[in-house]
Amino acid sequence: MREGQLLWVPSDQRRERSAMTRYMRWLEKTCGLPFDKYEDLWRWSVDNLESFWASIWEFCAVRASLPYRRVLEDRSMPGARWFSGAELNYAANVFRERPSREPAILFRREGGPLVAVTWQELAEKTAACARGLKELGVGPGDRVAAYMPNIPETVIAFLACASLGAVWSCCSPDFGAKSAAERFRQIAPKVLIAVDGYRYGGKRFDRTAVVQTLVEQVPTVERTIVLPYLGEGSGALLPGAVLWDELLQPGGLVAPVPVPFEHPLWVLYSSGTTGPPKAIVQSHGGIVLEHLKMLTLHLDLKPGQRFFWFTTTGWMMWNFLIGGLLAGVTVVLYDGSPAYPDMGALWQLAEEARLACFGASAAYIDACMRSGVRPGRNWDLSSLDQVGSTGSPLSPAGFGWVYENVKKDVLLASISGGTDVCTAFVGGCPLLPVRAGEIQCRCLGARVEAFDESGRPVVDEVGELVLTAPMPSMPLGFWNDPQGQRYRESYFSTYPGVWRHGDWIKITSRGSCVIYGRSDATINRSGVRIGTSEIYQVVERVPGVADSLVVDLEGLGGRSWMVLFIVLQPGVTLDEALARRIRQKLREDASPRHVPDEIIAVPEVPRTLNGKKLEVPVRRILTGVPLERAINRDSVANPGALAPFVEMARRLAEPGVEKPAEGAS
Repeated sequence: MREGQLLWVPSDQRRERSAMTRYMRWLEKTCGLPFDKYEDLWRWSVDNLESFWASIWEFCAVRASLPYRRVLEDRSMPGARWFSGAELNYAANVFRERPSREPAILFRREGGPLVAVTWQELAEKTAACARGLKELGVGPGDRVAAYMPNIPETVIAFLACASLGAVWSCCSPDFGAKSAAERFRQIAPKVLIAVDGYRYGGKRFDRTAVVQTLVEQVPTVERTIVLPYLGEGSGALLPGAVLWDELLQPGGLVAPVPVPFEHPLWVLYSSGTTGPPKAIVQSHGGIVLEHLKMLTLHLDLKPGQRFFWFTTTGWMMWNFLIGGLLAGVTVVLYDGSPAYPDMGALWQLAEEARLACFGASAAYIDACMRSGVRPGRNWDLSSLDQVGSTGSPLSPAGFGWVYENVKKDVLLASISGGTDVCTAFVGGCPLLPVRAGEIQCRCLGARVEAFDESGRPVVDEVGELVLTAPMPSMPLGFWNDPQGQRYRESYFSTYPGVWRHGDWIKITSRGSCVIYGRSDATINRSGVRIGTSEIYQVVERVPGVADSLVVDLEGLGGRSWMVLFIVLQPGVTLDEALARRIRQKLREDASPRHVPDEIIAVPEVPRTLNGKKLEVPVRRILTGVPLERAINRDSVANPGALAPFVEMARRLAEPGVEKPAEGAS
């Protein structure tokens, strides 16, 4: 399967019934703006930001208690000010007129039945949770931290926080205590909501001790709420904890608190290569608008359709999935292993839940391809309109597998964006064809360009993915970064006034895009961004390890391949026992995604003259960039340390050399 090979073209009927077509006709009727092609619509959307986002507000019928005075008061980056004067609430936009007896959520726990939560039940439980949190002193601006899996109770807790104007933040319970505490301490939460454990791959994982450690290491937590997910009564093992059922206070529905457009909604975490994970703050209004745009227009989801993405609560795709509620879509949750009891688990869910959109990581699609599963043959996927892929670049072979083994008449929407904006910059479009290895388009309102080394936009060439105009869901900033210095350094230090995202991208002359992985050292494991420092802090405490360096060769062969290089202490050898201890320690103290695919011993770690590890140059060497282009040797304190990586790159380039399969999650 070659990159660019035509795989699917939407039928006239599909184009006609799409929300994108309806939106274009609405623009012509209400604004006198006729558009025949998506590319023309995209160009208008980025050239006329104020008119475009005002049209999304009106077309998607955003519910606000106070109207906006101006769409874009300040368009500078960073510092853009959106929809000044407007007051609204995320939860109020979820609980507009909905069919009370229809399902808002469908949920399956690993090995369990498919359970429905109606819109009425969701509204009542959200109100009960909000009353309980309010009695604990939670109000606008207070932070609520959650250590919860992908279950309905997590959605209820989030919506309750949003309705109160509180700020939500969540880690998946497969995170170790150190990783979760490092994130939560930054935001000083008042309340912690947690499960006692979870099930994965047919096994039980008790997390009571981890929750207790979190309470001890996050001193601002005043009350802890425990959902006994593993069994009744297990939450009582935590002294002073309030059980979930005790939190819920019965009564009537609670009106969500109106908040300014830029009031914080949640905090997500994205790590750099040094220091603690960045605590990214996003707004009620920015997320409401962006998710309505993406889910309604680009994913073409309609009220009542079933929308699924395989994710944990530690990945921004959980937040994106829950955004389906804004569009009146039934969101489908799954908690457990996608490979238990076999690789058919999620495809069985697709059949039973009658999914319209099945989303997963590119790594999952790659795993299905390697396992030999044939979903279209073994399950009824007649309701399926769309397959979504993100987290890392999907290879042309992965595209081909979907059309050969899932469904021939389906829109494969490969999307790419990030935690930083909780959306996609480039993604799917129901009006455009699908080509192998290519993302269909730049998304509306996202002025994406590929910059060459001189900061000039290029077409049909690989360059840095940048945004040259603001988007409403860009961060308000980072928590505990009052002057915005860390925020500016993260995105705007390379090109002043331009957002540099850290991905390699090619924008084709057809308007499609190809992502070639990360251009910086941040590691991306199935959509969860990991700072290398998180790995070093764990690995370099393992007896026998003197130093370490980690790189992720994302995108080679269509999947992530994370390699941990270690320097051994004198007299120590890298045997299976040491490798097992390193993996176990990473799994326990960080998360399964922090576990490398391979561990290799090297004599020393190459460093700059001021002692920084040369992660990006090593990655470039291993992806085939010649040494003289990958690094200036004069800037290396120990240039001889580069030799093993040059040799490894030579071997990887040899015909027939295949990298090991991904094995971290």
